[in-house]
Amino acid sequence: MKKDRIGIFGGTFNPIHNGHLKAARLVQKKFSLDRILFIPSFIPPHKESGGIAPALDRLKMVELAVRGRSRFIASALEIRAKGKSYSILTLNRIKKLYPGAWVFFILGVDAFLEIETWREWQRVLDQCFFIVVTRPGYRLREVTKALGAAYRRRFRPVSRFEKIREQWFAQPRIFLLPIDAADISSTEVRRRVREGRPWQGCVPAAVEAYVRKRGLYQGQSARHRKLSWVSPTGKRRDAGPGTRR
Repeated sequence: MKKDRIGIFGGTFNPIHNGHLKAARLVQKKFSLDRILFIPSFIPPHKESGGIAPALDRLKMVELAVRGRSRFIASALEIRAKGKSYSILTLNRIKKLYPGAWVFFILGVDAFLEIETWREWQRVLDQCFFIVVTRPGYRLREVTKALGAAYRRRFRPVSRFEKIREQWFAQPRIFLLPIDAADISSTEVRRRVREGRPWQGCVPAAVEAYVRKRGLYQGQSARHRKLSWVSPTGKRRDAGPGTRR
């Protein structure tokens, strides 16, 4: 019986942008994933709260971004849980939702380099597969230096033209996938919105319309009008695809 292949793409998504969607599309196609769950975090433990849009706004933007993409699903799993968004807890919930499925964490090099700061990170590595993708400013080979010798054999570089083989899933692996990563960040999108500079094309049109309608990321004056978020400082750089905890 064929096993489902479920991708987990987590992060703040503040906001979700076309770089996220491009990376997910390439990974889905390469690994023949049945679906990818885009999971906005409720409270990201390793980020300051200033400049982060309300959880329901970020979820709505994800829903708009994946609309019409049959294999992409916006998931409120972490938002409904209400609390700090730890990967081990999310993984346990997903395994209950998809019993017997192969589960793949999708994230960028920069996020993986911080994996030892995750809660129960060894258990996460033991219970699923990882797909680490290219991130502007980082090299994939840096990932192999992130963990001790005990994990070196788990790394499996995958070339752009190599076919994924099912026997690779017989044990937990960390796949290194080079992609043509889009040089877009949520930080830059927020900065452009706040400063009134062009940002069309950085996010799906529906997300752009939602940001404008809600007055998100527009600075101090917008905060006084809406009183539902804190204006972004622009001082922190967002981590790449699949920011995890």
